[in-house]
Amino acid sequence: MRLGAFSVVESRPAIDGADPNGRYDELLRLIETADRSGLASFWVAEHHFQSSGLCPAPPVLLAAAGQRTSRIRLGSLVCVLPFHRPIDVAEEYSLLDVLLHGRLNFGIGSGYVPLELEGFGVLASAKREAFDRNLAEVRAAFYGEPIQIEGGGCVRINVRSPQVPHPPIWVAAQRRESVAPIARAGLGLALLPYATFRDRSDLGAAVQEYRRALPPGVPGSVSIALPMYVGEDSARAHRALDRHLASRAAASEGFFEGAVRRGPSTLSAAAVARSGFSVFGPSDTVADALEEFERLGVDEVLGMFDIGDLPVPEVVQSIRRAATARARVVGMAPTAWIRPMRAY
Repeated sequence: MRLGAFSVVESRPAIDGADPNGRYDELLRLIETADRSGLASFWVAEHHFQSSGLCPAPPVLLAAAGQRTSRIRLGSLVCVLPFHRPIDVAEEYSLLDVLLHGRLNFGIGSGYVPLELEGFGVLASAKREAFDRNLAEVRAAFYGEPIQIEGGGCVRINVRSPQVPHPPIWVAAQRRESVAPIARAGLGLALLPYATFRDRSDLGAAVQEYRRALPPGVPGSVSIALPMYVGEDSARAHRALDRHLASRAAASEGFFEGAVRRGPSTLSAAAVARSGFSVFGPSDTVADALEEFERLGVDEVLGMFDIGDLPVPEVVQSIRRAATARARVVGMAPTAWIRPMRAY
């Protein structure tokens, strides 16, 4: 099992003070730390028009991160396909993968924030149809096939990913019923478990459902994002998670469709902890949790380290300790479990 990191890139005014743009420099520092510590990946979210997500263009941020790192895989979680022309997505992410020398993980989704859907003119009732249509065109473009453009005629992208035939693709799912269709398409599965499942056993059943639905010969990959803090002050981490969840709830306005969040009052750090989908505590506690997720069949745990307003130096230490905890589980140096990914 791999250990990576995921950031929503939320605004943290208590830390950033008068310089909101400092959030990007902070994030690049965390990505550098993850690279040096031996984490397998670092993923960032795409969000628009609101302070609970400050990265409207993951390829720009990840290209900057690529110049500061050498080993870690860098990913979008997610590129919101209904918001973009497929030909633009294929070109931009292919070029990004060239700049990263084949280190791109391509996570995609249909979007869920009402303000963002409205801002891009996407109806919630039509977003999944738009997602399916755009994904088909993006994959065709990745393969070098001609793509029809408005006004007639066809074009082919002239920049191709060094990962053949294209970067590995994960689809983010918030609904349990999406698991099997994603598997049947031969795509990786990305989950935020507290938004979808009751507990760890429920997650494990979904992972097995995913495995059963995969086409023959396709290994698949399941990545899960978990709030993570490796240190002694778990109470502080729970307070930070409450602030993070409040920010996400204000943005999503009920779009989380899972069992943990049945109403605004249940979306709390305590509820996430009861479900088993936050990992807070000293290294041994975190190592035990990672070992359990590995037994459930999870391929990659993505620590959400920079939640709420945790101070940057504390987040840096948490990332380093998490890498050490993971190494204890597998009995090897952290860098040894970074391995090439195949394109699904």
